[in-house]
Amino acid sequence: MLKETLEEVRSKLAELEAEFKKEISKFRTGRASVSILDNIRIDYFGTPTPINQLATLSVPEANLIVIQPWDHNIIADIEKAIRNSNIDINPISDGKLIRLPIPPLDEERRAEIIKTLKRYTEERKTAARILRREYRELVKSMEDEKEISEDAEKRFQEELQKIVDDSMQNLEETEKSKEKHILED
Repeated sequence: MLKETLEEVRSKLAELEAEFKKEISKFRTGRASVSILDNIRIDYFGTPTPINQLATLSVPEANLIVIQPWDHNIIADIEKAIRNSNIDINPISDGKLIRLPIPPLDEERRAEIIKTLKRYTEERKTAARILRREYRELVKSMEDEKEISEDAEKRFQEELQKIVDDSMQNLEETEKSKEKHILED
């Protein structure tokens, strides 16, 4: 039963790591990436719709994103949504395509993004610690009620700590990798 519990912890921590990677992929670096448009929704016939469901997104150059809407009538709506978002990019339209030139990041903006990245990392580490505490308490109560032996409880606690430490290390490595990309020109 303790093995299943450990697998459950591994699974939850893996989900936490995957969600963290997805969330920070939206952070703007000096390079163009269509993932910065993921949170932008366009009101399309009364339904908030992601841009990638209304247009073809491409990155023809390292500092340019091109949006080619399937319905040319929504170009103005897409431009408006991008301007109203907090990505600090000014769209340029020719009536058929929307170009998003990605300006290079200045040092102040880089520092701001890194600060936010570190906050996100710390939030995920806190979530991992809370998860560890919950499972420690669960297994401790099982040991108190004599459902498992004291030795089994100690082995579980040690294995749980190793799993959480590995997850924390993965979060830190992901953070460092993203920070490196942000600092690159």
